[in-house]
Amino acid sequence: MDGSTAPLQTTDVQLRLTRPTAACWRVTVDNPPINVMGPEMVRQFQQIIAEIEADEDVKVVVFDSAIDGYFLNHSDFTAKLEDLTSLPPGPTGLPPWPDFLARLTRSPVVSIALIRGRATGNGSEITLACDMAFASREKTIISQWEVGVGMVAGGGPMARLPRQMGRQRALEVLLSSDDIRGEQAEAYGYVNRAFPDAELDAFVDGLADRISKFDKWAIANTKRLVNAAGLPSDPEMAAGWNTCIESIGRPATQTRMKALFDEGFHKPGDVENRLGAYLGQLGR
Repeated sequence: MDGSTAPLQTTDVQLRLTRPTAACWRVTVDNPPINVMGPEMVRQFQQIIAEIEADEDVKVVVFDSAIDGYFLNHSDFTAKLEDLTSLPPGPTGLPPWPDFLARLTRSPVVSIALIRGRATGNGSEITLACDMAFASREKTIISQWEVGVGMVAGGGPMARLPRQMGRQRALEVLLSSDDIRGEQAEAYGYVNRAFPDAELDAFVDGLADRISKFDKWAIANTKRLVNAAGLPSDPEMAAGWNTCIESIGRPATQTRMKALFDEGFHKPGDVENRLGAYLGQLGR
């Protein structure tokens, strides 16, 4: 299995699972042009977590991106909402996206986010679900943008951010809907560390390789005991998701979303590059 690429059961592969070694895997987000997440990508995340849970040898999984300028972006708002909401719940009983995030955090496998580019909405949420996150100082942009268009985030950041960086900073991140660069993300505890871009890959590769050589029982039980100090509960995750889905249909949200689309949202260009700045102009 070493060095292999796992074929996902779909003709539209948006997540590429590779196995550089049996113990160290990599999941690469590859949905050009801007790595938005639609129902198909959610299905593929479900396949990925099932493979991680079923494999006895894997110890570390690194999440990265093949698309320049984007790690994992916001949801695909050109897709039908019912195609997402009709997906069956996962084993936790949660809808499939929060189910994936909860299972990733609880998995005995170490998850590492290697962030280069924009991590907006879903990208922020997978960053928070991972056990560690390392960012490019020059190229990382993280945000929970939802309040800026009248929405509530659906992947659990209201439950995770206060635990990670404190209530006041969490509210700043969520309510400002602004872009946060790598250095500020490090200062706030959003990520473990922000590296000069030229040093990021070597550090993450070295750390992943180091951990993958340790005993899986010791890794899994250490992570289990750290998790016991306090993770978001399933009801907390469910409440965020339900409010998110409800918020999408609000007239105020639809009005703001249309204005953002009219400016050029959802395609390569200045709105996606400087989303925080554009959100600050909505409603003025």
